[in-house]
Amino acid sequence: MRYYIIAGEASGDLHASNLVKSIFKQDNQAVIRGFGGDLMQNEGVQLVKHYRELAFMGFIPVLLNIRTIFRNLSFCQQDITDFKPDVVILIDYPGFNLKIAKFVKLHLKLPVFYYIPPKIWAWKEYRIKAIKKYIDKVFTIFPFETEFYAKHQCEVQYVGNPSVESVHTYQATAPNRSIFIQQNALDDKKIIALLPGSRKQELEACLPIMLQVDFSQFADYQFIVAGTDALPCTLYHTLMKGSNAKIVYGKTYDLLQHAEAAIVTSGTATLETALFNVPQVVCYEAFLSRLVAPFLRMVLKIKYVSLVNIIAQKELVKELLIQDFTPKNTQKELQKLVFDQAYRANILAGYQQLHTELGTTIASDTAAKAMVNYLKKE
Repeated sequence: MRYYIIAGEASGDLHASNLVKSIFKQDNQAVIRGFGGDLMQNEGVQLVKHYRELAFMGFIPVLLNIRTIFRNLSFCQQDITDFKPDVVILIDYPGFNLKIAKFVKLHLKLPVFYYIPPKIWAWKEYRIKAIKKYIDKVFTIFPFETEFYAKHQCEVQYVGNPSVESVHTYQATAPNRSIFIQQNALDDKKIIALLPGSRKQELEACLPIMLQVDFSQFADYQFIVAGTDALPCTLYHTLMKGSNAKIVYGKTYDLLQHAEAAIVTSGTATLETALFNVPQVVCYEAFLSRLVAPFLRMVLKIKYVSLVNIIAQKELVKELLIQDFTPKNTQKELQKLVFDQAYRANILAGYQQLHTELGTTIASDTAAKAMVNYLKKE
């Protein structure tokens, strides 16, 4: 069968690549094409457009790039039409993907699956109307969101969490600490990881604040930034000018495997950090976010923003958002994470409960099998 997959950012590329690998196991005649990244391409996807050309986040960046976004939409619609797939599989990235879903259902009459659906249980719940109308089946990655979609009469299946799978797969062959240190020319000190996000807007807003922490208060530690190959090195060099922090590119999992603590921009990385059992402080800042901060609670449907706290249903890790995300507050929390052993132990105990909640199911295998079986019945 022929599959068209759309992933619009780095995390989507990772999880889509695992799904692609599993689809090939279920359907050895599969032909897979789509939008995504290097990891998808490495697994055999005919890559049409890289997510670097798609990743616009926030009202102003979207507005400034609106023509590019519409060109990408039009190009994608035509490419799907020409490819004639048996199914279109969407990975997160709702602003783009829901428009594609509407086109596919109205004009091509093809099945549409959503793997890693949008977090509309947090905000923009109105999108449920489009999902019910244009998505044939939703494959969820959190138990609580399965209940949400079922409540709205969507055909839904919980398949496990892909981050659990990705971390488990990585750790089976992870390099030891000495190799990691040597390969990346790092000091032989304990590591504090800085994860400022994979989007340009996140990086520019969050990394400068992270780097204003007084490193001298952590003399026995080294601060290492998790860089992504999707963004230019020159951007990191500009933002890190004058800082004593070092950077490694494309090795976030290696970094988390050997980190003692982390400062993490809110997103999938917060869950991955927890799965590596690294105590963390979650932060968030973005262009113009301080202007809209008073209105956020009016649109958010949830008490917490980090996946760790949402799953735990309590503040297991500290969230420093927008006006609370300052160098002083970040340093204060980081000192607790590093030096307060009871505080660390409480977080680590919470992580173990989170592991139990998510289970050990291989998400991509479960999802791929369900998708192929669904299509065979069509």
